[in-house]
Amino acid sequence: MKNIGQMMKQAQQMQAKMAEMQEGLESVEISGGAGGGLVSVTLNGKGEMRALKIDPSLVNADEVEVLEDLVTAAFNDAKAKVEAHMQEEMAKLTGGLKLPPGMSLPF
Repeated sequence: MKNIGQMMKQAQQMQAKMAEMQEGLESVEISGGAGGGLVSVTLNGKGEMRALKIDPSLVNADEVEVLEDLVTAAFNDAKAKVEAHMQEEMAKLTGGLKLPPGMSLPF
């Protein structure tokens, strides 16, 4: 029974570290870009958009679709970077422990 008590203690420690990591994600800012840097999107660690920068040379009424595509691409680039950052942080937290397919943290 000593092992179960130790496992419960480890689970509680992991839960506390997980809560700490989630709080820290709000302060992390990651940027993604498109169009060679003409459009930039900054997200926090939770994937919420914090900033959008558009080079003034793109503001042309005849090219709205291009601008929309670049904003979408920049957002997706930033989102992919946020997800990669999350995976790195989770690997640190779990010590590289691989979770079964379909299971993710936080629960």
